[in-house]
Amino acid sequence: MLCTIGDLIEDVVVWQGEATHHASDTSSRIERTRGGSAANVAYFAAASGLSARFIGQVGADRLGDQLIESMREAGVDVIARRGGRTGSVVVLVQPDGERTMFPDRGCSPDLTEVNGSVLDGVTALHVPMYSLTGGLLTDTATRLIAEAHERNILVSIDASSVSVLEDFGISAFLALISRLRPRVLLCNDDEARTLGIDALPQGVPTVIVKRGSRPIIVFDSTGRREIHLAPVDHVVDTTGAGDAFAAGFLSALASTGDVDRAVHAGHAIAIRALSSPGATLEPMGNQE
Repeated sequence: MLCTIGDLIEDVVVWQGEATHHASDTSSRIERTRGGSAANVAYFAAASGLSARFIGQVGADRLGDQLIESMREAGVDVIARRGGRTGSVVVLVQPDGERTMFPDRGCSPDLTEVNGSVLDGVTALHVPMYSLTGGLLTDTATRLIAEAHERNILVSIDASSVSVLEDFGISAFLALISRLRPRVLLCNDDEARTLGIDALPQGVPTVIVKRGSRPIIVFDSTGRREIHLAPVDHVVDTTGAGDAFAAGFLSALASTGDVDRAVHAGHAIAIRALSSPGATLEPMGNQE
């Protein structure tokens, strides 16, 4: 089972029909869906027929009820503490599919007191960097990572965002992952450049660098190599594509131990996400 810890929030996806007309109207379409990197990874795994669990703090409000229900309908085992206000992210999708996000995480950083039993049956624990930037959630996630190591559970950390890394501090991040010792560090090309990754960071056996349509770069004990992937014919929205990749990659890596096979498994789910609006595997127009 793949387990994630972090945010479950609402994505408000604004599809621009044209280039932005500043200080004026821009034609658009708006979709509302479940979001949050940790929740997305669990959703993509479950929606692809894989076993997944999500752990997080969710607001004691109607929106929180709806988001938890949507996760459970997708097949995710949700372990949620309730309290506070559920967060939202406005995702602005440009006509070329690229996105800009405006997050308000609400109560997500307030998660405390998670029992180690939540790792029962878990083979991989995935922690986005959003869960490690400070506060109660960071303390909780750090303790869960330590418990996962004791149980020999695969641990992965996702760099998540250039702005998050820069705000946290590059040296501080590299020191953090050296201390937390994840089996895998996931990042995209921009995040890898920001971190200055051209070899394995201390304490990390495997680094995966996602580069959009270009080959994925793998750093591991064999050195640096590229893995070529099937092309993506049509991109509707890049929102959640990295989370979709993480879902397939980590589930396959935990079950097979084969990095190359896991990369292709991750790419297979990412292709489906790229052809769907928002962080879903549903065709355009099927969201409620």
